[in-house]
Amino acid sequence: MDVLDRRLVAALQVSPRASWGEIGRAVGEHERTVARRLQRLIAEGIVRVTAIYDDLRTGHGRPVHLDVRVQPGATAQVAKALADRPDTRSVYALTGAADLGCELVSPSREALHRILSAEISAIDGVLRTQTQVVLHTFRTVAEWHAPFLTEQEVAELRPAPPPEGLPDEEGLSPLEQEIAELLAADGRIAFTAVAERLSISLPTARRRVTSLIERRLLLPRAEVEPALLGLEVEAMLWLKVRPYGLDQVGQRLAGHPNVRYCAATSGTHSLIVQVVAAHEADLYRFMTGVVGSLDEVTDSDLTLITRAYKRGHLHKSGLLTLEKTP
Repeated sequence: MDVLDRRLVAALQVSPRASWGEIGRAVGEHERTVARRLQRLIAEGIVRVTAIYDDLRTGHGRPVHLDVRVQPGATAQVAKALADRPDTRSVYALTGAADLGCELVSPSREALHRILSAEISAIDGVLRTQTQVVLHTFRTVAEWHAPFLTEQEVAELRPAPPPEGLPDEEGLSPLEQEIAELLAADGRIAFTAVAERLSISLPTARRRVTSLIERRLLLPRAEVEPALLGLEVEAMLWLKVRPYGLDQVGQRLAGHPNVRYCAATSGTHSLIVQVVAAHEADLYRFMTGVVGSLDEVTDSDLTLITRAYKRGHLHKSGLLTLEKTP
């Protein structure tokens, strides 16, 4: 992708459902140019627009992160077995003590026990797992965009902030669930298509889709491999943070342009951070200049992502993004 492609993808990440005209006006390009370039990237599988649930708020389940040790030579087969599970959102190959990282959404505590004790351990090649349960999410990957836009361009595209006082958990109605499934399959599906598919009126479709997004029950997302954006270094950073400073550190890191994901978890470390950078030297500066300046951080563990097998329920083939998991 050239510089303009990357800027347009960043704009799509900021507002995945924005029209080509809205993106063009924000970045100063003609609507036809925006449409031609982004439609090509989507058709080639370089970019895929989808939507993910806020699992904690919708009651779909509780996200957990697994570190998986595997037998030598078994990384690819174990990764495929994990990626083929409908309850896994992301699967990565890692450097360091764990061979694979996996984000999994469990519907209940009992289900999590069964998954860990009977299902994951039964996968041929798995030696050991370590589990961290997400307690609070400061930034989801759906809220991150590549750092190629000015603040003014981002402001023109960014949706209105959510209303204050959103409930911690808010289930979906049967109709909202159907709409959410359509958006998860195609994050840019038109209101008219939603109305036709579900046999509802166009105003109802527009109102319900808008409500799901404004209430942050569903998060539209433009998925693309960071390496295609020139961000070739991707890392998972686990931090030990003093309890009194956990919220402050989480919010500060979540606002950094190189941070794709940030959440507080249970386990040996209290904060997990996914970081992208153009070069190892940039990652070093992030560790020393950003993380190193936080007095509340007492320990860190840094591992690199060497390959993604699945992101946001979407299978990956090298640098291409495939269809949503059935």
